[in-house]
Amino acid sequence: MTPGQAPLLDIQGLTVRLPHGAERPHAVEEVSLQLFAGEILCVVGESGSGKSISANTIMGLLPRPWVEPVAGRILFEGRDLLSLSDPELRRMRGRDISMIFQEPMTALNPVMRIGDQLGEVFDAHGGLGRAERRSRVTELLRAVGLPDPETIGQSYPFRLSGGQRQRVMIAMALALSPKVLIADEPTTALDVTTQAQILALVKDLQRERGMGVMFITHDFGVVAEIADRVAVMQLGRVVEQGPADQVLNDPRHDYTRRLIAAVPSADPPPPKNEQSGPVLLRVEGLEKRYVTERGLFAAGRSVRAASAVDITLRRGETLGLVGESGSGKSTVGRCIVRLLDSDGGRILLDEIDLAALRGEALRAARKRVQMVFQDPFASLNPRRRVGRIIAEGPMAHGLPERAALDRAAELLRLVGLDPAAADRFPHEFSGGQRQRIGIARALALEPELIVADEPVSALDVSVQAQVLDLLADLRQRLNLALLFITHDLRVAAQICDRIAVMRRGEIVETGPTAEVYAAPRHDYTRSLLAAVPGRHWQVPGHLQTGSSLQGAST
Repeated sequence: MTPGQAPLLDIQGLTVRLPHGAERPHAVEEVSLQLFAGEILCVVGESGSGKSISANTIMGLLPRPWVEPVAGRILFEGRDLLSLSDPELRRMRGRDISMIFQEPMTALNPVMRIGDQLGEVFDAHGGLGRAERRSRVTELLRAVGLPDPETIGQSYPFRLSGGQRQRVMIAMALALSPKVLIADEPTTALDVTTQAQILALVKDLQRERGMGVMFITHDFGVVAEIADRVAVMQLGRVVEQGPADQVLNDPRHDYTRRLIAAVPSADPPPPKNEQSGPVLLRVEGLEKRYVTERGLFAAGRSVRAASAVDITLRRGETLGLVGESGSGKSTVGRCIVRLLDSDGGRILLDEIDLAALRGEALRAARKRVQMVFQDPFASLNPRRRVGRIIAEGPMAHGLPERAALDRAAELLRLVGLDPAAADRFPHEFSGGQRQRIGIARALALEPELIVADEPVSALDVSVQAQVLDLLADLRQRLNLALLFITHDLRVAAQICDRIAVMRRGEIVETGPTAEVYAAPRHDYTRSLLAAVPGRHWQVPGHLQTGSSLQGAST
């Protein structure tokens, strides 16, 4: 941005109406933002703050007439996007303004090859010859750093990792060299090293092409890593905006200060006294292999997901299991809960080998080990009311229906929700509230061990802080052991007593969290810590008050 430069995108007083009966009348209200060529504007705020609605309004992707703009203008090169017809908007999308969506597996067609999906962009905007199109697709896949682009072009989305799928989405967004790129939470569910690669890629491409980038995120580490300017949204309004350095280190608005205060520090607190509780869980030599089905002309492949994994976990302790996607973390967790059968080793819960149990004995032991899943919406039955979802476990183990439903109401209160929520369906709750319901369901059988698989990875910073506080409080009050699986090393630093680092199915390093972070012994651990976004930025000292985020939107 240079003095006197005209904005590439100019949002003036935008107000978007919500349907009758919504939580508030407007999704966004009197929002004014400017995006200049060659800059990255980060738009931050909690779920429901209006970030994605603003982006979808720019792209003309609102579900009209239920949600529609009722005031304001969005000027791009002098034209008001809100006044364009549907055909004009279709011509503009991709060519002038393009968007990277948050969840690439949802945005990509699962039954189309990657190359064909990229090729559709050219077909929709005037088309290229078959050979030229194939060449451009390969060129794009190579430009976003994908290995062997010819092979990837012939692959289906499910064969790619999360980071590779996100690179495909970036390639698709850049296919027609747009002037504005909107990135809606593109790194939320990625591990730290992949996240670092994607952020570096976006920065490099933006610099090379001189684009204006509107980067929507709830991660202040990402903001510290890439932002030139920052706009903070709360309940549909922009409450603060300015240069990144000023907003991050000297925020003016109370809401911004509360958000930044909730960011977990990358530095673990001083170690507590040595854990003295009895050992609850011992995993010894755990092995797990995945074997792909044999094809007509190809032999099945064997992939070792867990190899000689040893874990010890005491009552009242939190052990963090960290590593990249594909390192085997979730496989180990699912083997412990017995959602997967292991191929070797022992899983000892108070000397009972869970791996060897079958039938009724396994069913009885499962009460003692429960799981909180990464995606609370996918793990909750959308057709059942919340009270019934929580009560199903106890009812399956013989508790009468009325008592189980009463217990569900108590658990909702325990996790900070109104017991009246028992009569609502999962879709009626925010992401953070759904995760609280998932925790309540896990507690319904009064377990001694909870395996939490990425329970806060998709939540915004304040709700994340609330859920982490809840887990820490429940662990202390109920003397729970917690196996916390995560790729977020900032979160792990704050909640975990000890850390076990996994790489390609093996645990390469373990120890007290503060010791591992201060002096990692393994090269892989050092690379993970170096990839934490915004690792050189720390929450300013005057904001490190541990203040509550009560009153912030959830």
